[in-house]
Amino acid sequence: MNTVSDLVQTSWLARFKNIRQRTAAICQNLTTEDYVVQPIADVSPAKWHLGHTTWFFETFLLVPYLKGYQVFHPDFSFVFNSYYETVGKRVLRTDRGNLTRPTVEEVYAYRTYVDTHLEELLLTVATSDFEQREEFAELLEIGFNHEEQHQELLVTDLKYILGHNPLFPAVKVIPDELYLYNEFNTSNQKVYIEEGVYEIGHRGNGFSFDNELGRHKVYLPSVSVSPKLITNAEFMEFMEAGGYQNFNHWLAEGWDWVKQHQIQAPLYWHKIEGSWWNYTFEGLQPVNTDDAVCHVSFYEADAFARWKGQRLLTEFEWEIAAQQFVWGQRWEWTNSAYLAYPGFAKAEGAVGEYNGKFMINQMVLRGASAATPPQHSRITYRNFFQTDKRWQFTGIRLVQNF
Repeated sequence: MNTVSDLVQTSWLARFKNIRQRTAAICQNLTTEDYVVQPIADVSPAKWHLGHTTWFFETFLLVPYLKGYQVFHPDFSFVFNSYYETVGKRVLRTDRGNLTRPTVEEVYAYRTYVDTHLEELLLTVATSDFEQREEFAELLEIGFNHEEQHQELLVTDLKYILGHNPLFPAVKVIPDELYLYNEFNTSNQKVYIEEGVYEIGHRGNGFSFDNELGRHKVYLPSVSVSPKLITNAEFMEFMEAGGYQNFNHWLAEGWDWVKQHQIQAPLYWHKIEGSWWNYTFEGLQPVNTDDAVCHVSFYEADAFARWKGQRLLTEFEWEIAAQQFVWGQRWEWTNSAYLAYPGFAKAEGAVGEYNGKFMINQMVLRGASAATPPQHSRITYRNFFQTDKRWQFTGIRLVQNF
């Protein structure tokens, strides 16, 4: 008969192996050159993602909890730390693409080294009288979710890298199960929120990030929410009506962005001989008009909503309405600034840098996308990006007051 320790060990170990193997699977069709490129500051090289997620487990679990552990390389904390001031100095984000060393081979050796020792540590924790088990379990869960977040970033960063290769190469990046994970909603039945006071935020014993905590009440007006995301065909109507040329639809900052960068279409769209094409992991393909529009900024989402005489949902409206529609195909821009919930408390140490310090000049996105790992989304999950970002799988849903 299995003991509780046996079950804990098996669960932790299996999950750890699955998550680590899935990250490697995303990269299995890459060439060595694909691992290094960094076209823009927002995009990190694949090699860096592989090293950073490994560094996270080494720094926050192996170093403090595995007796006698020796770090793989003394320089790797400097190379693979992302933004943790508490941990020490790090390579500038803009310089990650200059890291021709360590090599891809060395990074994979680093992953193997850390994986072997982490599996040893999981066995120790599960089969001994480990005094810090609760603290360890919380950090391990964060580590799991952290790597899953980077799996999505790895997919989106690789799409940007490959999508800006002039050859538009077809490279299978998204694992097969993700093509089955998201369901496209074809319902035309309106979703309604009745005026009233609702509770927002995570509750229960399951995992959540700290920015989801602080469950609280909000007042919502009566609204009608579209059950479907905006399609490419609908967005083309906006484009053909001169949407990118008419300042009336745009916030001032968004209009400046359009003019400065000469934006004329969603990211990855190219007009070839009078027809629109877009880059996908299958290479350059004609735009499918039935698909939900993707890779749009908050500026574009807001401008489209204004053109339609509607608006974007607030994140609170989204959380309540999402109980009535299919979601998960695109991260959905909301009209809510990324701010702390009431009672938000920053954790001590480096883990406290995870979310709280980014609560300024960003907007909340809700849902998930075709690049989100299975089981990584929740109805209370709060994603966040700056208003001009569009390399993520972002889309549009509209709402009307009534």
